[in-house]
Amino acid sequence: MAVQALDAQFIISAVKPEQFPREELPEFAFLGRSNVGKSTLLNALAKKKGLAHTSSTPGRTQSINFFRVAGKWMFVDLPGYGYARVPKAITSSWKGMIESYLQDRQALELCFIILDARRGWMDMDLDLRQWLEGQGRRYAVIATKFDKLRTQQERSACVARLQQGGAVDVISFSAVTGQGVREIWQTISKTTSPKP
Repeated sequence: MAVQALDAQFIISAVKPEQFPREELPEFAFLGRSNVGKSTLLNALAKKKGLAHTSSTPGRTQSINFFRVAGKWMFVDLPGYGYARVPKAITSSWKGMIESYLQDRQALELCFIILDARRGWMDMDLDLRQWLEGQGRRYAVIATKFDKLRTQQERSACVARLQQGGAVDVISFSAVTGQGVREIWQTISKTTSPKP
């Protein structure tokens, strides 16, 4: 039985804060190193192939991309960090734009820090987490490419390593098997449910 795609639409690819759309829906930001699988994750959550463009070439997302999902949420795909071949002038302008978004955006409910399950926490991921904590931004952690870990021993070791990084909960995700999709949606739903 085919899984029905959500009503998900690309809104805008912003290269400066003035281009950010109006803050009308709860926003969820997806952050991670280049080639960690952010676009693949977004497509899996929306059950819509090609919503976010995927590429095997790191550093392809060079703007902040906004997607309206089911008329209820805005998913925000931020440029990947840590890719050396992108010129310094460009990474510097990304940094300013990303910081402006993360610091000032009132509609931003939650940041997803996305890690490659095979690599775990790297220095730039830890820097990002510390920066978000310093800004008082809530975050959750997703470990992508979990299907690449072949044995139960590898998977258990990976989860233990990721939790040592200080994250309370790590959602294991695989675009191949669909593992983690339900848990991510539960996190989104809990975050946007009315607060007591």
